[in-house]
Amino acid sequence: MEILIISGLSGGGKSKAASFLEDIGFYIVDNMPAAMILKFAEFCAGGGGRYARVALVYDVRTADSFSELFSVLEKLKAMQNCVCRMLFLEAAPDTIIKRYKETRRRHPLRESTDSLEEAVAQERTLMEPVKERADLVIDTTRLSTGKLRQELLGIFGGEEEKGGMAVNVASFGFKYGLPLEADLVFDVRFMPNPFYIEELRHQTGLDKPVADYVFGFPQTQDFLGRLRDLLAFTLPLYAEEGKTSLFIGVGCTGGHHRSVAVAHALAGYIRSLGYQTAEHHRDMERSV
Repeated sequence: MEILIISGLSGGGKSKAASFLEDIGFYIVDNMPAAMILKFAEFCAGGGGRYARVALVYDVRTADSFSELFSVLEKLKAMQNCVCRMLFLEAAPDTIIKRYKETRRRHPLRESTDSLEEAVAQERTLMEPVKERADLVIDTTRLSTGKLRQELLGIFGGEEEKGGMAVNVASFGFKYGLPLEADLVFDVRFMPNPFYIEELRHQTGLDKPVADYVFGFPQTQDFLGRLRDLLAFTLPLYAEEGKTSLFIGVGCTGGHHRSVAVAHALAGYIRSLGYQTAEHHRDMERSV
């Protein structure tokens, strides 16, 4: 069992970190008092693997006594078959103040201080002992959301997660409607249509005769080359900005021939770039 305590400064990025960790399989619990952490860990240990990776968010709002937290940490690290670490997230004071002003949220220590600046400074002092006991410290001052995600994937992700953004490539027929989840849509209805070739009509774009027909035209080859260049340029940028999944739709009239062939070729290319790639043909099985 793996237990991660996520702590740090308010505005340092704990919520975003928790969301990214949830995406890679951590069970997240927010604002759990130190007194409850050990009992919860024992409960998770008896869960038969259901709670194999747990992340508990602990911040100044639940900090009645750091000595209790440190005692719990020592006990967790002494548990058999348990890996326990603490992650501390921080940022420069001016960055935290800017984030609070942008979100218009109230700092948890604001009521007991005269200004936001004082609240930020006081929390930094209060949380210093926690930072000193942390196994990992990440300064998010100059990290975009995407960079923070990459940092966490590098530390906590398995080999599959470290591959980064997952890409789903799907073919579809425009006459049945656009896929609602699509991030990018490419229309291939300009290509010559195998539907009008009698011996190809009842085959699909996954069949070699249809694929050979579709890719036998220079405009198809030219389009696919330009599309590969576009995706080679944009996919790393999507991943860098923190996108965890991207849905690419390729559409033709009925979703049987042209879109299937192009989507299949495109999925193979994206997979060769190192992305987790799924391929789906939404309308291919519909009657012609």
